[in-house]
Amino acid sequence: MVEASNPSDKTHALIVAAGVGARAALDVPKQFQTIGGKPMVRHSVEKFLSHPDIDQIWIVVAAGQEDQLNQALAPLSSYKIVIGGATRQQSVYKGLMAIRQAGGAKYILVHDAARPFVSNQVIDRLLDRLKSASAVMPALPSVDTMVRVRNNQLDQTEDRNSLWRVQTPQAFDFQKLIDAHENFDANRDASDDAQIFQAAGHSVAIVEGDEALKKYTLPADFTETGTEDMRQIRTGMGYDVHRLAAGEELWLGGLKIDHDNGLAGHSDADVLLHALTDALLGTIAAGDIGDHFPPSDPQWRGAASSRFVEHAASLIAEKGGVIQNVDMTIICEAPKIKPHRETIRENVATMLNLDRDRVSVKATTTEGLGFTGRREGIAAQAIATIILEG
Repeated sequence: MVEASNPSDKTHALIVAAGVGARAALDVPKQFQTIGGKPMVRHSVEKFLSHPDIDQIWIVVAAGQEDQLNQALAPLSSYKIVIGGATRQQSVYKGLMAIRQAGGAKYILVHDAARPFVSNQVIDRLLDRLKSASAVMPALPSVDTMVRVRNNQLDQTEDRNSLWRVQTPQAFDFQKLIDAHENFDANRDASDDAQIFQAAGHSVAIVEGDEALKKYTLPADFTETGTEDMRQIRTGMGYDVHRLAAGEELWLGGLKIDHDNGLAGHSDADVLLHALTDALLGTIAAGDIGDHFPPSDPQWRGAASSRFVEHAASLIAEKGGVIQNVDMTIICEAPKIKPHRETIRENVATMLNLDRDRVSVKATTTEGLGFTGRREGIAAQAIATIILEG
């Protein structure tokens, strides 16, 4: 995250996750329901944590939901929890007050956890427009015919050209938003903060929203049928080989292993992470490791291959993708991989922010055949699967 000179120069994100999900009729509040392989609230938190222009994350939950939130986000810890109020407006205001007590902020993005698939592109558009406006919200034009209904019958048709679908996150000048909340009628509620900001006499700019920012509300939204139109399941494959050489270090899966010979290559020559990087890049058709980290570039000499994996993962996140699992195979006669397998799994899980049960590491030999059988080198294969939303 970008370090600012003092708290009031920072950009914060406030995620509203204090609902009980009554309309969704689920056994747990909808913000903790699994969507795309993760608790819904985790998607938004991870996205804001990974964005370079967001300095602090605040999450508003209902009283008693703190442990549930921490479990949903583990092992993440770079966020602060606020206990919400009886209405959305009250919950946001409590979050704003907590931020002010902590030193304030320059900008604030307010987001509903029920819209899990926020993209870097939407965040970038909001922050860019905020340079010349005190409030910005994403919205999409209505493409269907819009009507007014009374007593379950058509009353009149509305001009759809003037009707847009409002989304979150919404971005504001922090001080102006907190002032607007303090002057808002306490007997009223508002479905978003743009209404409160406008009620205070301010204008709200519009930027392009994203169809993937669907709000999960009704039971059908949480079924496979309700989400399948937004999901693409993609798989990428990777394969790499490095020769064994005297005097080199042996790195596999981000772990330095004591061995007679090491792997030769321009970076740390971690053959397993190189194969994994190509697999990840393959899920979004983003070329291969050489396109992003050419061996002719001296800056990558001796570089830790974990940087390559994390870069590929960030490109997937920028496209709205969620890594589901990775499966890797090391092909060598020596060293023995089994004693190191769990450490390698843990390393990769940390790099990709995945639970360890989504990371598989296997090893095999070629029974003395070929260059690996002659102990001339080590090969690795990797497969990665992601869900691409939108």
